[in-house]
Amino acid sequence: MTQEIQQTEYAYFIRVETSNGKSTDIPVAFLTRQQLANFLQFDFKRLVEAAGIKGARIQVERATTADYEKVLGDIAACLRTAGIKAA
Repeated sequence: MTQEIQQTEYAYFIRVETSNGKSTDIPVAFLTRQQLANFLQFDFKRLVEAAGIKGARIQVERATTADYEKVLGDIAACLRTAGIKAA
């Protein structure tokens, strides 16, 4: 019987910048450490080459995950504000 090893996923903030000054942000991507390593070593390079871009850079930072109760509070406050504006 094989035992499945569960890999922990971490939240990352990813920014891709090109040499002509354009950039795009991917606010949160959940990846395992192996997925991140593969992305940086192989996938990003492949995507850049496929796009025909020279000098693209990637910045990866570990994202701070929000407290669930805070998220609920922020959503509730937003919805209350939207209800006041609709009235």
